[in-house]
Amino acid sequence: MTDGIEAVTRSALALALDAASLRQQAISTNIANANAIGYVPQRVSFEAQLADARRSIEQSGRLDAFALNQVRPRVEPAVDATGVPAQVQLDVEAAEMARNAVHYQALVKGLSRHFAILSMAAGDGRK
Repeated sequence: MTDGIEAVTRSALALALDAASLRQQAISTNIANANAIGYVPQRVSFEAQLADARRSIEQSGRLDAFALNQVRPRVEPAVDATGVPAQVQLDVEAAEMARNAVHYQALVKGLSRHFAILSMAAGDGRK
């Protein structure tokens, strides 16, 4: 069954919010363990998963909430190009946390607008 645009939009926004929340947790863990000996920083791999989903959607020719629900962000160790664990850099982590917070706020605002449109449609255009 093909889902409506409402279900796809809701699923996409929920997935992006989950990824942003997980990214915030990973960044805060990195900051908390910055001075721990042997700690390997964490990164959330969401964009790669989303790109894979986009390719599979293009191949199947359809977009539905089920396909989006198959995408899950992953927490992976942060390593450099040679595979050596990266060092925690507090200034970079703080900047990433601020960027992620702005991203999260934009997603929440988008979800709020989406629900406002649904509410207006359910109320026949009356406020």
